Amino acid sequence: MDLGLQGLRALVTGGSKGIGRSCAEIFAAEGAHVSICARDAKGVTEAVESLKAKGVTAIGRGLDVADKHALKSWVQDSAATLGGIDIVVGNVSALAVADDEAAWEAGFATDMMHSVRLVNAAMPWLEKSKAASITLISSVSGREVDFTGSAYGAFKAAIVHYAQGLAMKLAPKGIRANSVSPGNTYFDGGIWQSIEKNNPELFSSALALNPMGRMAKPEEVARGIVFLASPASSFTSGTNLVIDGALTKGVQL
Repeated sequence: MDLGLQGLRALVTGGSKGIGRSCAEIFAAEGAHVSICARDAKGVTEAVESLKAKGVTAIGRGLDVADKHALKSWVQDSAATLGGIDIVVGNVSALAVADDEAAWEAGFATDMMHSVRLVNAAMPWLEKSKAASITLISSVSGREVDFTGSAYGAFKAAIVHYAQGLAMKLAPKGIRANSVSPGNTYFDGGIWQSIEKNNPELFSSALALNPMGRMAKPEEVARGIVFLASPASSFTSGTNLVIDGALTKGVQL
């Protein structure tokens, strides 16, 4: 299937590893030009070189997406270099799973406001695009109460609500907005690898909850994100795509 991504311009936050890196790699493989950002500047540089090797324009910057001005500057500079913006994927999370005020503050600044500011900063270019889409990455923790702290789940649920509100508001402008809720996803340098090493009891308990007997690979989630963001999914807007290997038990109606 041709996803229709050839020559489009995609921005991915948290694009140096994990789900975000896999998204950027798939976009590039499909012929889209890509800009990524992440806190790990070294990781961003390495990822950009890999993306360029696919024959597309690729740029990146090390920054903290909770920094409003740094995020806006990256979006503006990305648009200038790529010649516009067609797709934004908001993928960064503070992963603040504790049950304290610090988790609420971190989740608001990073998960929630980064999503809002990314969309707002990119909007002038999305409004000019003929294939504009917004995809925000939530979590299954936003669908049901689990072992994570209440702040994490609350903000992940808010992201789904925000995306659906955008879909209704922006539909007349031809801009689509969706969210994706991944289940447990394991990759090098990721939270689950850290938990496996430092809290094997929790890792074992979490793994046992997965009906498939394993956690997702980042590329398995990324394929769904890229399809949803692509012109191949041109009439899909306002949906929350759950990619969790049947982990969650709630029925999504």
